[in-house]
Amino acid sequence: MPKGCISILMPVKNTAIYLHECLNSILNQTETNWELFAVNDHSTDDSFSVLQAYADKDPRIKIFQSTESGIIPALRLAYAKSTGEYITRMDSDDIMPAHKLGLMKSKLITEGKNTVVTGLVEYFPKEEIGEGYLKYQKWLNKLTKTEESFKDIYRECVIASPCWMLHRTDLDMCEAFEPNNYPEDYDLVFRFYKYGLKLKTVPEILHLWRDHDARTSRNHEHYQDNSFYRLKLNYFLELERDLSRPLVLWGTGTKGKKLARLLNKLNVKYIWMCNNNLKYGQVVLGKPIVNYELTQDLVNPQIIVSVSSPKAQPIINRYMRMMDLEKYRHYWFL
Repeated sequence: MPKGCISILMPVKNTAIYLHECLNSILNQTETNWELFAVNDHSTDDSFSVLQAYADKDPRIKIFQSTESGIIPALRLAYAKSTGEYITRMDSDDIMPAHKLGLMKSKLITEGKNTVVTGLVEYFPKEEIGEGYLKYQKWLNKLTKTEESFKDIYRECVIASPCWMLHRTDLDMCEAFEPNNYPEDYDLVFRFYKYGLKLKTVPEILHLWRDHDARTSRNHEHYQDNSFYRLKLNYFLELERDLSRPLVLWGTGTKGKKLARLLNKLNVKYIWMCNNNLKYGQVVLGKPIVNYELTQDLVNPQIIVSVSSPKAQPIINRYMRMMDLEKYRHYWFL
């Protein structure tokens, strides 16, 4: 394999109608030292035929049939077959701008190992994008530009799954695709954070993310709220929790109740607070709800804030500052 080759890992499942655009965008890259490892995950449409036609024309495109079901086994197979010095992912219904691979590789070479490189993303087609996705795109890109995305890792996935590149040795260090945890993209980003990779950004649109009704993230149970909450909470308890400090759950809404159920199931001790005086003294899921002002009586607390309201969050931030409680040290929004 030529030195400096990029291995592109791409699971494929029933995306035949989008594959031509996707594959053409890879073929049109200004960086030509790449190989694509496309794994067909039991597609029932013409996806494999499309892949085969492209592979017949370009030896850099390698195609495989997955013997298991699901995106994680497909990624494992693609990675096992790959040999590139640099590793990246691609979704088979998306599009790469022509400069994507070149800019990411150049940035990664400049920054060296122990680095994950990312860039800005854009959903398309614009006329079909929902308000929630547009808000996420705006939040993600604004955060990405700061190169401090890991600070907000407990809120949402802070790196787009098909918009990262790193050295093979660093991906191996981060356990690659061995863990069987869904959502797999968010889990991998948590492992980038866990193993201390530094995040560096190419401040340009490097990935066009297609939104459509059949997207796996819209329809599969692995990408529903409960899976995200479980993943976030498990990593918080592993990476941030200090058993010498009191743990607080702030908020009794839908998210708060889901997190409380998970904490109860794990037998984790915590204090449940809210800022709704109508709920003080109530017992919910076996836990008494107490006044949030009791935080002033706690020494060095760790507070999980489950309040999602855009209006309430600035108020909570102001209160925390007034109490000399620091974000990412004393409290985190989940």
